[in-house]
Amino acid sequence: MTRRKRYLTATMPDGYVKTIGPTADPLTHYWRIVATLENGRTEVFWGHARSLAEAKGKHAATKEAARMRGWQRYTFEIADLIESDDPPDGHVSSGRRRRRR
Repeated sequence: MTRRKRYLTATMPDGYVKTIGPTADPLTHYWRIVATLENGRTEVFWGHARSLAEAKGKHAATKEAARMRGWQRYTFEIADLIESDDPPDGHVSSGRRRRRR
């Protein structure tokens, strides 16, 4: 039996909303790293995980990445993914995004 496809949405503490889908993957959490580089610029890394434990495991790897890449500081955040059958307003599925000119 195939899993039903649904949309997964995470809302970060700063109000940023990330929607994944449609997907049948059993994802439960979204993680994000906001790193400040030596020159003051910011880089953002993100991903999703199948459990809270898996998402927390990324935090340990982040400490090593910060040391290796010379980040001045970073913020690591995890948010629950909320399921819905319908896409949120304004959501464009991957692969169908239109280029703005």
